[in-house]
Amino acid sequence: MTTGARVAAAVALGSAAAVAIYASAVERRAYALRREEVPVLAPGADPIRVLHLSDLHLAPWQFDRIDFVKSLTDLRPDLIVITGDSMGHRDALPALDDALSVFQGVPGVFVHGSNDYYAPQLKNPLRYLVGPSGSSGESEAEQLDIAAMEALFAERLGWHSLNNDVAQLTINGSILEFMGTNDAHRGWDRLDVLPGLVDALRELDEDDTDEPAVMIGVTHAPYQRVLDAFTTQAADVIFAGHTHGGQVALPGFGAIITNCDIPREQARGLSMWHHAHRAAFLNVSAGLGHSIYAPFRFACPPEAVLVTLTADDIGYS
Repeated sequence: MTTGARVAAAVALGSAAAVAIYASAVERRAYALRREEVPVLAPGADPIRVLHLSDLHLAPWQFDRIDFVKSLTDLRPDLIVITGDSMGHRDALPALDDALSVFQGVPGVFVHGSNDYYAPQLKNPLRYLVGPSGSSGESEAEQLDIAAMEALFAERLGWHSLNNDVAQLTINGSILEFMGTNDAHRGWDRLDVLPGLVDALRELDEDDTDEPAVMIGVTHAPYQRVLDAFTTQAADVIFAGHTHGGQVALPGFGAIITNCDIPREQARGLSMWHHAHRAAFLNVSAGLGHSIYAPFRFACPPEAVLVTLTADDIGYS
């Protein structure tokens, strides 16, 4: 090997080491708030501030993540939307309680990801960059106390489960309808029951107001079949997580892998989802966490999202 080749190899190894240190020690803790505005409310309606939290993958020792979530109470959200994978360790529930209890009294809705049911398993973290994760070995994985987590969300905090279910809330004078699914990445979504549930929900507000309710879809994994079904049911806006925004991205290119079948360019951020001559706003959060066995992020910092629903004085398509 020539001197020049040795120098180039040394530079490459040094650069790789620097990237690895940054990804594992710096960026994964660089929590940020993304702000979006979505015009879906009736003309003249008061804005609704929606705090979208996803993929905390929380472990008991992650005090920086807990403190960041607690700090978001300063935003004074009108609604909390949780899109799953809140748990990241078998002993995470007290930490999750600590992080979210500051939002007690704020209306909320939630769905689950598979990591809310099963503890993480040790795997080669580089497999994440090859393709979507599977469910192999899940039957042997340690089951988490999902009932206790649901009690925290539904009973203590008063939030509504949208795991293959629907709900309705009135916030700041606007009627919001919700439809949701359990984790589509594991095939736990029940899109077959969704139309009937939505029809029954819409009968509730048929004579309550001259303005139509705003329909919000909530899911963990933004598979195209779920987004299509939500759009068919006239969703105005859809919230999802799961992708981690790729977790590892390339500057100027974006996510390397989405961990589902959503187009790569929509794996993070606000976009429009089109299906069957309809359209819905789609907000996919890159999430706040990661598996404890894949503790890194690159060119994709962790995020919470504040989505402000505003009056649709112009209209969209």
